[in-house]
Amino acid sequence: MRGEKLMPCVLITLLGLTLMESAHGLHMSDEPCSVQILVPGLKGEEGEKGVKGAPGRPGRMGPPGEIGHLGVKGQKGIMGHYGKIGPSGVKGVKGDMGDLGSRGPNGDPGVPCECTPLRKIIGEMDILVTQLSNELKFIKNALPSPAAVAGIKETDSKVYLLVKEEKRYTDAEVYCQGRGGHLAMPKDEGANTAIAGYITEAGLSRVYIGINDIDREGHFTYVDSSPMSTFSKWREGEPNNAYEDEDCAEMVAVGDWTDVACHPTMYFVCEFDKDSV
Repeated sequence: MRGEKLMPCVLITLLGLTLMESAHGLHMSDEPCSVQILVPGLKGEEGEKGVKGAPGRPGRMGPPGEIGHLGVKGQKGIMGHYGKIGPSGVKGVKGDMGDLGSRGPNGDPGVPCECTPLRKIIGEMDILVTQLSNELKFIKNALPSPAAVAGIKETDSKVYLLVKEEKRYTDAEVYCQGRGGHLAMPKDEGANTAIAGYITEAGLSRVYIGINDIDREGHFTYVDSSPMSTFSKWREGEPNNAYEDEDCAEMVAVGDWTDVACHPTMYFVCEFDKDSV
């Protein structure tokens, strides 16, 4: 064993003993000794594969490689399928009118007839169409909305529009003026009766009309500043300026007039000259 002394002999290998004898010519002692010769043993069987060890630490990052050469551009692929048709675009601007075409051939002659009655009928129809067109134009300009108007009434010279939209007296007059008229100004029995019937048919009890004494207390005039010298329809005991605050006028369903304050809101009737409609 390593580290132990062999007495009285010394442990040496066979090779070491031969070298010592040839080199030094020494005579070995006759003392008894024990010589151990160490020779390699036979190769053992291969052991089992060990367990895989833990991965080592990552090594340092190497230097960047050189830039590769640019590859050759590939060939253009085949055309793909057509996509779906998109939505229609915005309508374009109208183009210029084309050149006038050549004149066509004359038509066949008409059948002779007595045209005087037809011309008369056509003339009457033209008048009616013109009247209807004017009324339609008036309605478009005057009506705030279909729900706010209870139809239209006419006399020989006037057109009346009952507005079912509550306004103060001055606001109602501004509304009528803005459409080319005034608050209704009944200046004769026929106009007064037409307006009263209008109120009744609409299921109302009273409306503002174009009469007031705002400028001069007790001196009532129409809103167009014309005097009330030929016709009036005041109810008995009216105007009375109750509470000293009644400077405007209303018409009730039976056609009578009463003076009222100007600040409450109520429905009203506008009046338009038929010639201006």
